[in-house]
Amino acid sequence: MQLLAYWIVVLAATSLGHWAFGAAAPTARSEVAVAATGGKIYVIGGSTSGSVDQARNEAYDPRARTWEERAPIPRGMNHIGATSLAGKIYTFGGFSQQNSAAVADAYVYDPATNQWSALAPLPRALGSPSVAALGDKIHIVGGRDTQSVTSHFVYDPARNTYTAAAALPYPRDHMALVAAQGKLYAIGGRFNTFAHNVNYNEEYDPTTDRWQEKQPLPTARSGCAAALFGGRILVIGGERDGGVFTQNEAYDPSTDQWTMLAPLPEGRHGTGASAIGTALYVPVGAPVNGGSQQSSSLLIFTQ
Repeated sequence: MQLLAYWIVVLAATSLGHWAFGAAAPTARSEVAVAATGGKIYVIGGSTSGSVDQARNEAYDPRARTWEERAPIPRGMNHIGATSLAGKIYTFGGFSQQNSAAVADAYVYDPATNQWSALAPLPRALGSPSVAALGDKIHIVGGRDTQSVTSHFVYDPARNTYTAAAALPYPRDHMALVAAQGKLYAIGGRFNTFAHNVNYNEEYDPTTDRWQEKQPLPTARSGCAAALFGGRILVIGGERDGGVFTQNEAYDPSTDQWTMLAPLPEGRHGTGASAIGTALYVPVGAPVNGGSQQSSSLLIFTQ
């Protein structure tokens, strides 16, 4: 009877996807930036048990299943916004202290040369901005300076300039921002603290420069990881007042519907997610709310 019951549980979990542990990262960190390019995943900046302004840049190779230390970001920060575009990684903003002292720094990293270059600074200092590439531009949305903001900037890498776009309908930071089907989706987040998490799901259309409310996130949360995987946006983990989340919820932009998938094997926030091939990778992060603990685990989701 025990064996039969176990088999049924595994079968049910498999139909919703499966989590496995990969090679642990060299450094346990949280509040990191995560981006993928060239078949590798880069984990940048963040906080450790002894420092909230890490400059580390560690790359994971899924084929070799190994980690490699790369050139550090010029300024150590936590809560950096990052995305990849045309083979490079772009970072914007961050905090030089824990959840405070926002900066306007922007950098680009070229994995081919292992070098960082400074970009034009953000129009305003922002910590925990949400960043996503759409077409040949990069959108920097929300975040906070001393409180949550609605700002929306579009960065043009060809010109190294920013333009203002339609502001978020509601101010928030620590939210997910994912590009899908030519649009942006701003999901979850919070107003100032994780005691005020929200379940907003707003779609941005660059052709009209307008935001539109969509089916809300089933579980209001902030500090979650998110990525496009298999045509759906997966929103993973996050934090709240009193704990962390294991939820893994998938949004289908085509149907405006949410589906619950296999939960994380351990709660996590302060991380990111990147898809390479048939797997989704969620490295490091924090197993408790706030910044008192960090993890070196690499979680891998397949479906």
